[in-house]
Amino acid sequence: MLVTGATGFTGKVLVTKLLKVGAKVRAIARPSSDLSGIEHDKIEWFRGDVYQPEIIQEAAHGMQYIFHVAAAFRQPGIEDSEYRKVHVDSTKQLAQCAKDQPNFERFIHVSTMGVHGHVENPPGDENSPYAPGDEYQRTKLEAEQWFEQYALENKIPYTIIRPTGIFGPGDRRLLKVFRMVKWPLFPILGNGKCYYHLVHVDDLTDAMILSATHPAALSEAFLVGNTEAIQLEDMAKIIATELGKSARVLRIPVAPFFLMADLCEAICKPLGIDPPLYRRRVAFYTKDRWFSTSKIREKLGFTCSLSNEEGIKQTTRWYKQQGWL
Repeated sequence: MLVTGATGFTGKVLVTKLLKVGAKVRAIARPSSDLSGIEHDKIEWFRGDVYQPEIIQEAAHGMQYIFHVAAAFRQPGIEDSEYRKVHVDSTKQLAQCAKDQPNFERFIHVSTMGVHGHVENPPGDENSPYAPGDEYQRTKLEAEQWFEQYALENKIPYTIIRPTGIFGPGDRRLLKVFRMVKWPLFPILGNGKCYYHLVHVDDLTDAMILSATHPAALSEAFLVGNTEAIQLEDMAKIIATELGKSARVLRIPVAPFFLMADLCEAICKPLGIDPPLYRRRVAFYTKDRWFSTSKIREKLGFTCSLSNEEGIKQTTRWYKQQGWL
């Protein structure tokens, strides 16, 4: 099995599970990637960028399964061209290599719920309109659509996974939300319900492995997330309870923050500085990410093992153990 993004949050958990079931694992990682937290001596590593043709050709040769997990996350200084290379170019090259493998079994292409953007009338589902809101989501969608067409034309067995918001021990992307709960007041911009759909990394990786072997997953796309979305305010209350405090929510008008975010980005981005405030973070409060995840339950019999509350409490405890809260 070949895994891209093996040194990332989701990739580490996936690789650990694959090794436990006796899979022979190859992984592509940049020379600068941190291999800590992985049984790296049990993995055949190919060091280089995930979009380098020579790396992909060598790593994919003879593979039966490909888990394409690699993603370029939103960071200051990342050019649009890098999103395209990591999401689109790598997908094209991996798919072309998969086509030439005589015993190929399944290509698990990991996309994102973000291809659907804001859900106007939640809950959405796999057939909801595409509405990507930034270059990360646009290139993820472009890669997914190209891949699906190419796989069908070339008879590549595949499954597309669209994770909702991934979290759990080891995650840092949602850490700022957990830290905000410790403030005297928990700010929420605007008056929206601010639904966010979560999936614990253990559940996500279980769904990915199941999709690699289940016959009903062939040529399908699945949103993978908990049974229900959760409102940001309710999420804050669960975290606060676990921290032994109460969450006092403060609603703030959102429009001035969009203006400030635009100003911060205009000043900081040319200097390669992470803006203290940016439009995507402000927009988080104005959009709903809420989906029906019934398709994967009905077709594959998959259910998440952790509820939103259980996963949030577990993650809060882990953050505390790391001294981050």
